[in-house]
Amino acid sequence: MRVYVPLTLPGLAALHRSGELGPAPLTAFAVTPALRDWYGEGADEEELEYGALGEAAAGALRLLAADPAAPRRRVVVVAEVADGAVDADPREPGAVTLTAPVPLARLASVHVDAADAEPAVAAAAAGDRDADPGHELLWYGVQEIPHLL
Repeated sequence: MRVYVPLTLPGLAALHRSGELGPAPLTAFAVTPALRDWYGEGADEEELEYGALGEAAAGALRLLAADPAAPRRRVVVVAEVADGAVDADPREPGAVTLTAPVPLARLASVHVDAADAEPAVAAAAAGDRDADPGHELLWYGVQEIPHLL
């Protein structure tokens, strides 16, 4: 199953140092039956995956709100995990809980805000309801993690 895990840049640095995403349990997002229902019948797989990525980006914003020292850039890592390592989380469509750490080798990509998004992300993380990060997360290969840090 493909999962989208919200992080911050310090969380990404910890992942890089340790070689795994964890410890479990970890909140993540995926294309779940609840997310499919929420989007409705006409949504294709790409749209659903983009929705899961968006939910993870919102989760990264919540992590930033809880860590005022973190740079104001949302981070989402995408990983492929065994279905048995994921439990559905009924709190919101697409939410899942990872029940085991995820090795760095299972990561497929990393998505991070560009530096010019920091003011909008900072405002949104500070609770400004009118602030919209409004920026697309940029795609990076896993091998580019050291350059992001």
